[in-house]
Order: sequence, then C-alpha cells, then structure tokens
Amino acid sequence: MKKNILLVEDDLNFGSILNDYLKLHSYNTILTRNGVDGLKKFKKHSFDMCILDVMMPYKDGFTLAEEIRSIDQNVPIIFLTAKSLKEDIIKGFKTGADDYLVKPFDSEVLLLKIKSIFKRKFVENDSKESKTLYTFSDFVFNSKFRTLQYKEEGRITLSPKESKLLNLLLQNLNDLTSREEALVKIWNDDNYFTSRSMDVYVTKIRKYLKKDPNISIVNIHGKGFKMNV
Repeated sequence: MKKNILLVEDDLNFGSILNDYLKLHSYNTILTRNGVDGLKKFKKHSFDMCILDVMMPYKDGFTLAEEIRSIDQNVPIIFLTAKSLKEDIIKGFKTGADDYLVKPFDSEVLLLKIKSIFKRKFVENDSKESKTLYTFSDFVFNSKFRTLQYKEEGRITLSPKESKLLNLLLQNLNDLTSREEALVKIWNDDNYFTSRSMDVYVTKIRKYLKKDPNISIVNIHGKGFKMNV
C-alpha cells in the first residue's frame, strides 16, 4: 500500500518540486504551506509520516511537531531546515524527530531516510500489534476476539469501538492516552460530537472494569485519560 505523507513547506518552488518527487516514487503526499494548515490536514487525514519545514509563518515546525505528537506519539517526523546549529538539531530531536535534514540536501538522501524509517517502524509495529492478549489485575482482554473476562466469570464481547479504545488505553497503561490520539485513531475525526461520543465509551469501559478496585480510568482535564492499574 502507498504511504501517506504530510509535507509542510512554505517555500512554494521547493515544496512543489519535493511534492512531485515523492509522488514520482509512489508516495501519496499532501502539501501545505504553513503549520496552521498542516495541523488541520493532520487532524483530517491519516498519515504515515510528516515532513516538516522548521521556519514557517504562523506556526513553526517545532510547535507543529509538538501538537502532532500530542495526537499521535508514533507517527514518524522528519525536519527540513536551513538552520544547521547544533542547538536547533538537538531541539528537533527533543521535539520528537526521527530524522533531521539541513538544506540544501540531496533528494535521494531524503528518499533513503524515508524508506529506512518506514522499515524500522514496520518491525516495531509488527511486534506491538502482534500482542492480542492482555492480562491486567484480574481481567483478561483479547483484542482479536474483542472479549473481556473478569476472574472466572463468563466472557463479554465488546463492540468494535469499545475494543479499540480499551486496547489503546492498555497500550498506554499507567500513562496518558491523549484525547486527540484516540479520536483520530478510532473515530477518524476530532470534533465536539466525536469527543462526546468518546466520553460515552470511556464511561462504558469504566462500568466493565468497576468490579476490580485496583483499576481506574482517570480524566486528565484538557488532555485525555490515564488508565491506572
């Protein structure tokens, strides 16, 4: 399957050339000119990678990367920049970059870096997604068959969205599951109505798990949820 790449570059000529080059090598790319539009596109579509210019109007690449990371902690990010100072490169990696290219650069080098990152992510995701059975406290959850069992009681079957949400909470066990990440990954949108829908599903999962006093799902105001065991 073709990979979807978000390309955010404010240089009209360079952005268009790079966009065409990536399409020529069988990537589906969406090009935007600034960080504000880039974030809107990221929320609206599903991307396998983001390639971000650093110096942009309205919202710089570092800020955009931080906002993307609050939605999806795993999507690969490559920074493109004319700034070669060590401090900027360090800041880029601290922001969550998978790689960093200083302009001007050879487009073939970018292509090789993209392929390398996708190959590494495939191995990581394959290992992560191969886990279908979760044992936490006195519960056993099978994400493949969407079944949840408490101690020796009978199994209950969760709805597809309930199962995906519980699976995401367990992947981030004892850590934050951001509201944006859940909405984009499960509901494919981030708006008021899907947000209210998510709250309903969190309430349902709480009811399933309330038999076990060692488990809680805490609402982190303005950020998301944290499942504690």
